[in-house]
Amino acid sequence: MNRMNKNNKWEQGNLEILLDDFIKSKITSNSIDLIVTSPPYNVGIAYSQYEDNSSYKEYLDFSIKWFKKALSVLTDDGRMCLNIPLDKNKGGHKSVYADLTFLAKKVGFQYHSTIVWNESNISRRTAWGSFMSASAPYVIAPVEMIVLFYKKQWKKLHKGKSDIAKQEFMDWTSGVWNFSGESKKRIGHPAPFPIELPKRCIKLFTYVDDTVLDPFIGSGTTLIACHQLKRKGIGVEIDKNYFDLAIKRIKAECQLDQLKLIEER
Repeated sequence: MNRMNKNNKWEQGNLEILLDDFIKSKITSNSIDLIVTSPPYNVGIAYSQYEDNSSYKEYLDFSIKWFKKALSVLTDDGRMCLNIPLDKNKGGHKSVYADLTFLAKKVGFQYHSTIVWNESNISRRTAWGSFMSASAPYVIAPVEMIVLFYKKQWKKLHKGKSDIAKQEFMDWTSGVWNFSGESKKRIGHPAPFPIELPKRCIKLFTYVDDTVLDPFIGSGTTLIACHQLKRKGIGVEIDKNYFDLAIKRIKAECQLDQLKLIEER
């Protein structure tokens, strides 16, 4: 199946994208095994339509709303891998990781652990506050966080097939991941994450044929990983331009049109 319908939903094979506001979307409750996502950071990124520069209070209020929705769609043993910054300094220093972790737990998520993503090609900063002076130096860690939450029970309640290799398991259960970020220019999106991030999360925390959701699908990376790893993938995107970009990119990188032709022969 490869179609767009009047409800602004694209579907093909085991993949589905909704053009919608995730908070208002009609994803079935208790149906998602894993959420892998990187929500807006509220740091003034120039998205096509979304305004990424609200007040910090508004940003936290928005986070509470989507956390509640995310919790409702997860199965009882469902997990969430939340990719967020450690902190932010644009518009005032804010402890983003600490604040969002606190709010997720307040909403009802259970905290499991945190992976530190050392993004080796991260842009070098150009401001140090008071350079070579104790007056007001800035301390900024060039890392991002992948926070691991679960709904009610961490251990999986159902049995399934794991496809993770021995060395992958040994390497990825380390709390520090080292791999490069993704090129904005190559993808055509202002804030893409590399496919290595959802790939590791999906193989480590789900079985083959489980259902994975990205509430902020952006350029479609999570669904590309789902297709490659034989999981059902659901994405939600509020921006029509990125909705179209995600479909185009998924079709190209997963060679879906070629697969459809083979199936129809």
